[in-house]
Amino acid sequence: MSDFSEELVRPTTEDEQGETCVLSGTGMCFPWLQKHIETVGKTLVATGGKREKDFAQTTSACLSFIQEALLKHQWQQAAEYMHSYLQILEDSDSNKRQGAPEIIWRLGSEILYYHPKSSLETFNTFADRMKNIGVMNYLKVRSDLCDGGLFSSLWQISLQHALYLLHHGLLEDANRNLSQAETWRYGEKSSSKEVLINLIQAYKGLLQYYTWSKKKMELSQLDEDDYAYNTASQNMLNHSWKTSINLCALIQIPGVWDPFVKSYVEMLEFYGDQDGAREVLTNYAYDEKFPSNPNAHIYLYGFLKRERAPREKLISVLKV
Repeated sequence: MSDFSEELVRPTTEDEQGETCVLSGTGMCFPWLQKHIETVGKTLVATGGKREKDFAQTTSACLSFIQEALLKHQWQQAAEYMHSYLQILEDSDSNKRQGAPEIIWRLGSEILYYHPKSSLETFNTFADRMKNIGVMNYLKVRSDLCDGGLFSSLWQISLQHALYLLHHGLLEDANRNLSQAETWRYGEKSSSKEVLINLIQAYKGLLQYYTWSKKKMELSQLDEDDYAYNTASQNMLNHSWKTSINLCALIQIPGVWDPFVKSYVEMLEFYGDQDGAREVLTNYAYDEKFPSNPNAHIYLYGFLKRERAPREKLISVLKV
């Protein structure tokens, strides 16, 4: 592939371990960057800080080139520019350095997702190292800015990483990724952080719903008098309880949560809680705190139709 992915994936060689190198905080060793910084250090006194300005201009130019390459779907060229942009991890400006992991993640994940020579291993390695860099930045700084913005970025990286794993059918890996992110409870509480935590838990709930749905299908093929039926039914109930906990918190927050609401309502209906299902769907469609959502009315319409509601009621529900 490119130098960008090779630097991320390859292990540090003995020769490189023997020499001084720039570490990102996760074992990512950039000997080429160390040489660059040493050159900067030697000239800083003589140039009165001109090299710092040049450094900033270089990273800014790299960012522009990467964005342009992404717009043109030139993935290889974007990867080559990305290799140089990684220097921003050593920027003398602490604010830029703290914000760098999120920018690198957004750009790098886009490149690795579409690059024809990218692999699952490369993407996973990149995601894990970006999360580790973020954690190391937090341990170094521990500021209010870092508490809020940094860990929001880490949760977003974890969530997007999990979605990538789901795309490749790796449900257990995705669930493990989300479970790890769920344990990160650093800094002060905030509404934005709570939403992200609830979203992570809700995606865990979707994974549990998928397992529940499979067990539901297996149950439909068993005889109710069979001992295996009771065992499968109990397993389903355990999964539904876990899923309900993970989904319930999110769907109470104003937003568009279609797949989560549908999954939750399906389980409520299956266990005969028609009133609970009706309440969830009614709130989702009519609560003024939630954004207007035609799908919410469609879901309520479908439920009422299954309940054999009067035609007038069904028509009124479809009026947004």
